[in-house]
Amino acid sequence: MKQILQDLRKGTTYLTEVPAPTAASGTLLIASRVSLISAGTERMLVDFGRSSMLQKARQQPEKVKMVLEKIGTDGLFTTIDAVRSKLAQPIALGYSNVGVVQSVGNGVLDFKAGDRVVSNGPHADLVRVAQNLCARIPDNVDDESASFTVVGAIGLQGIRLIEPTLGEAIAVSGVGLIGLITVQLLIAQGCRVLAIDFDADKLELARSFGAEICNLGRGEDPVAAGMTFSRGRGMDGVIITASTASSDPVSQAAQMSRKRGRIVLVGVTGLELNRSEFYEKELSFQVSCSYGPGRYDPAYEDQGQDYPLGFVRWTEQRNFEAILDMMASGRLDVKPLISHRIAFEEAPSAYDVLTTDPSVRGVLLNYSATGDAERLAPSVALQAGPQAYTAVKAVCGFIGAGNYASRMLLPAFKAAGAQFKTIVTSGGLSGVIHGAGAGFEEASTDVDAMLADPAINTVAIVTRHNSHAALTCKALTAGKHVFVEKPLALNNAELEAIQAAHATGSAQLMVGYNRRFAPHVVRMKQMLSAVKEPKSFIMTMNAGAIPAGHWTQDPAVGGGRILGEACHLIDLMRHLADSPIVSAQARCMGVPVNGVADDKASITLGFADGSFGTILYLANGSARFPKERIEVFCAGRILQLDNFRKLRGFGWPGFSSKGSWRQDKGQEACVAAFLNGIESGSGAPIPADQIFEVAKVSITVAEMLRAQ
Repeated sequence: MKQILQDLRKGTTYLTEVPAPTAASGTLLIASRVSLISAGTERMLVDFGRSSMLQKARQQPEKVKMVLEKIGTDGLFTTIDAVRSKLAQPIALGYSNVGVVQSVGNGVLDFKAGDRVVSNGPHADLVRVAQNLCARIPDNVDDESASFTVVGAIGLQGIRLIEPTLGEAIAVSGVGLIGLITVQLLIAQGCRVLAIDFDADKLELARSFGAEICNLGRGEDPVAAGMTFSRGRGMDGVIITASTASSDPVSQAAQMSRKRGRIVLVGVTGLELNRSEFYEKELSFQVSCSYGPGRYDPAYEDQGQDYPLGFVRWTEQRNFEAILDMMASGRLDVKPLISHRIAFEEAPSAYDVLTTDPSVRGVLLNYSATGDAERLAPSVALQAGPQAYTAVKAVCGFIGAGNYASRMLLPAFKAAGAQFKTIVTSGGLSGVIHGAGAGFEEASTDVDAMLADPAINTVAIVTRHNSHAALTCKALTAGKHVFVEKPLALNNAELEAIQAAHATGSAQLMVGYNRRFAPHVVRMKQMLSAVKEPKSFIMTMNAGAIPAGHWTQDPAVGGGRILGEACHLIDLMRHLADSPIVSAQARCMGVPVNGVADDKASITLGFADGSFGTILYLANGSARFPKERIEVFCAGRILQLDNFRKLRGFGWPGFSSKGSWRQDKGQEACVAAFLNGIESGSGAPIPADQIFEVAKVSITVAEMLRAQ
């Protein structure tokens, strides 16, 4: 299948071959017929990609602040690598798709194969979309009209927030696609509408729908027009659907509004508000969030948990349905909004039109009836012809290509001499993006086919945490060496299954506990090996806050932050103590918030040789402080490591400090040690009993915190 991507670094828009996704639980697999290019949102993304680095920075000052903070803690070179990596990742374009359902995943009850649906799927031959982001199309609504549904829902949500009543005077500032649909919906609701814009053609369309107009391009005063239109009383409400860096639309809206008028921002504008304009009239100002309630809520969008109708009448899915009903009844006509029809195969030319022709309104991409064999192919070649592999070295299959895999592990495996065969991702796209750059032979969405490939002897698992155990067991059973990102397992049952699978063969098992391989930690280990008495440790992870709804916080998916991240320090303490863990205690700070109990916690470990240590995992600190600090007290001496960049010694003869220009947490050395163990036959660099011990303690500690 083919998909449209936008290169944020170079600004180019292009089509690429992608393996077909599978219909995961709670999702629909949809063969596209028509998709709509959003003239506002997608033009903004294309313009951003084509801008210089300085222009990008000026457009996102909040990101510049984050970059400066990262330089202060992680160092300049590490930060530069992170920024370059982020900009090097192309993004999928599109969010207004019409197609026919090919298959549905487990748990989908309201859709079936053959249904004609609208979704927020991207511009691609085949899209996979969560069920709550889809709606069935009425029979009397054609595909082209239905493709405006998602864009229409954005305008509808703005209308719902402004709560217009019959006869009210409402201004729509900016009459692009969303604005023109908003005009029609307001008129259908019995409102008097004033359309404001610079574009005469779009204003004429608004007039044809029943609105009065104010042409800013001719120098007309929008405030005066609003006061005249409202019979001198002031506008009851203003919906801003414009896209501009200027704050003028907001200021004009305030000036033309009556006392206690309502202003809703649907588009993108500057937000330099004049307090007096709002204060004197007691105006309300609200920013609309996309399609409606449910947007950006993982429970609603990803897990399919609908909001109760009696409490949330209009969710994003129900807004989709409302727009389709308006089309079916004839009260919303989007046909006049279509300005271009372009074949999907020629999509890049559509974006040239989008950025050069200001009169563009609705650009439709039409998809040809591609055969199922091509559209549903589970793999695509990334290199010309089959590659030759050296069997005594690692021939790798990767499962997962998220941020950590692409930024850290793929470069580390490549630097260590790994041979890349197949990269597997559930959606296909990220595998193509990162697999091509790394040098993989193919990208796929079929895990079983990859595990059955006799050429592959090593598998790296870098997926969401709840899939680690099952994939590790399958890979070990298939006789593959396994490198799995932490955590190894989320519970004891999963851990026992992995131990059983590992015991039945000779394949190596490695968990990505990279901290013990960091250069400064290697130096610490060498220095501590001469100390025979017990040691005490204080390890602080200034983890930073993440939303309670993030998947890593979900015990069933991410396992929580102790299992997902603090396990690194449990392993590191076990490594530096060089003694088995014999006791573990844990306590969380305060009471759980939003069900999250373990992102502010203290863990105390005891070791067989009498050593002990405390791990402070804290999400309530400042980003200006080092993210990780390791301190060891022993024999009248102290070692202190800050953020894997600067090691200090107190009381150590001949050693006071050693620093690094670049932060190094040991990722490359960790992977190199694993691959060397495969090639040399020396075995995994971390003994299996230590891997299982650390996993067991991490699970125990996480359970303690959840029980509090």
